[in-house]
Amino acid sequence: MVDNAVLEKMIKEVMQAMATQGSKPAAAGGKMTRADYPLSETKADQIKTPTGKALSDITLDNILAGNVTADDVKIAPETLEYQAQIAESVGRDAFARNLRRAAELIAVPDDRILEIYNALRPYRSTKAELLAIADELEHKYGCKMNSKHVREAADVYERRGRLKE
Repeated sequence: MVDNAVLEKMIKEVMQAMATQGSKPAAAGGKMTRADYPLSETKADQIKTPTGKALSDITLDNILAGNVTADDVKIAPETLEYQAQIAESVGRDAFARNLRRAAELIAVPDDRILEIYNALRPYRSTKAELLAIADELEHKYGCKMNSKHVREAADVYERRGRLKE
């Protein structure tokens, strides 16, 4: 039997995380700003899951009935973009870039992300292998920022002698 208190706490945590994600830009100029934060309070009616469910659909009853799956509460690239816009509006440009890189990686399967992570560890890959990963990220998944990041890592590893021989 599922402990309803524990399950309800988990749902609230997921909903809170989703609430800070976003939906459609509402501020002037089409960008989210500090005024849009927290989105759960300012844009709750617009928050959608990656599968199109409304935030209000994420309830204990719907989870227990099987109407809400793990895919329903994964973050969407658009959500991360809106969070990046809010971060930029308060001068957190580095955080905004990280959010945009994360948004790109949503298209990459989780198991491939872990393989790439391991390949990026020092002495695990040749430069050619890292460049092949960069090409894969860019051309297969459309991850332009991340592919640039991997190419830079390959160059740095080469200069510092951190490539696999």
